[in-house]
Amino acid sequence: MANDESGGPDTPGEEREYRVAELAEEAGISVRTLRFYRERKLVPPPRREGRIAWYNGHHLARLRTITALLDRGHTLGGIAELLSAFERGRGVGDLLGLSGAIAAPWSEESPVRLTPDVLADHFWGEDTEENLAAALDLGFLAMDGDDLVHISRRLLDASTTLVRNGVPLSAVIAAGREVRIHADALADTFTTLVRRHVLADILTHAASGDPLPPTEVARVTEALDQLRPIVKTVVDAEVSMAMDRRVRAELESWPTPTPPAAD
Repeated sequence: MANDESGGPDTPGEEREYRVAELAEEAGISVRTLRFYRERKLVPPPRREGRIAWYNGHHLARLRTITALLDRGHTLGGIAELLSAFERGRGVGDLLGLSGAIAAPWSEESPVRLTPDVLADHFWGEDTEENLAAALDLGFLAMDGDDLVHISRRLLDASTTLVRNGVPLSAVIAAGREVRIHADALADTFTTLVRRHVLADILTHAASGDPLPPTEVARVTEALDQLRPIVKTVVDAEVSMAMDRRVRAELESWPTPTPPAAD
């Protein structure tokens, strides 16, 4: 099949093919990473036309699967075992049998659509270009046509209350950036805990290529459902107790008032 310079097929209905740089861009990885995956035999060889290598949708799907598995904490060695089973005709999601349970959202946030005027009403003159750019960069806000969408009703309400109590919006956003870093670290801790102690046997079983027993899938799904509220409880309790400790330390650092001298 001949392709034009853009990598698209000449005939409508034919599968699109990609050159190496195009495939890497579509998959959201670097060309160097793509070539590394090729060397590790995680990606099948491309179709060659002279000196040009052509990749297709199967290669793109494979790369996205690798990225998703890496995000879930798998090693490249473990991914290679899973993909070997994939080549034998089973999809990775089918192998695990848990994709729905694992990917079920932990958050219960509701996005909020805002016009620029409504946003200004929330933040009382703090809606500067610098603050808007910072909020967009952090992901608190996103553009949708002429409107803005805030990622979370609860975070919007919290930010509004802080600003109306004298905290500059720039400081709120900076604090949000710090909280995001610590929240990601907490998520890593709990993800590692679950992967090592709840999913370890399942992942090993899945890598062998054998189908998972329905009873085991149900057991792990139930365990994950129970863990979600527990994680939130642990984080809330620890942050609350940490605030108690810091407030006590802060009060103890304040100077003790000197009593008035007796007449």
